[in-house]
Amino acid sequence: MGFEIRSMHIEDYDQVLALWKRSKGIGLSSADERESIQSFLRYNPNLCFVARNGELIIGTALCGFDGRRGYLYHLAVDEAFRCQGIGNALMQRSLDELHKIGGQKCHLLVYFENESAQSFYKQTGWVLRTDILVMSKDLGCGSEPGSC
Repeated sequence: MGFEIRSMHIEDYDQVLALWKRSKGIGLSSADERESIQSFLRYNPNLCFVARNGELIIGTALCGFDGRRGYLYHLAVDEAFRCQGIGNALMQRSLDELHKIGGQKCHLLVYFENESAQSFYKQTGWVLRTDILVMSKDLGCGSEPGSC
């Protein structure tokens, strides 16, 4: 089973969302709706990728850049295609492109209970930061906390 990696396009959204929904450990919110992802892709050209096996999207990586630091989101590989280097290839492609535009460091967020993701990232050279906390504030996206 082979795969190819290419830039993510909004036309990929339905397959990408379906992959995220069936991927344990990926948290979804209104920020993952089509319009938000379309905006994200527009602001972060050449940083977001999909892995495909034929016409089937089997992996994703969203990467954003704020002009200073990069952020990796929703790195996911379909369970049937794991342990083939797809996640690592997607991650590395995003990081390489991030570095080309001036990114010197990249951060990511992982849920505490997502032990398989934590293990993957540690094995691929990511370092657990224990000196900072992540804090969030919803900016009126919805009435429920965490809806953004």
